[in-house]
Amino acid sequence: MSVFIAFAFLLIGASLVCALYFMMHDRGTTKRMVYSLMARVGLSIGLFLFILFAYWMGWIQSTGIPYSN
Repeated sequence: MSVFIAFAFLLIGASLVCALYFMMHDRGTTKRMVYSLMARVGLSIGLFLFILFAYWMGWIQSTGIPYSN
């Protein structure tokens, strides 16, 4: 599960880097930056929904935040 989540974060980061590249090189002539940012938002929402689903199915457990008095 952690490998899948780490891979999803890498895809989100790669999409952000692609959007930066397209912003610098296209200079507003194409919509590749917009599509790249739309893909990043879609991946982020998909990852969030997958984490909620995995918690609901019991595949992952909440450990809470450890604190001491």
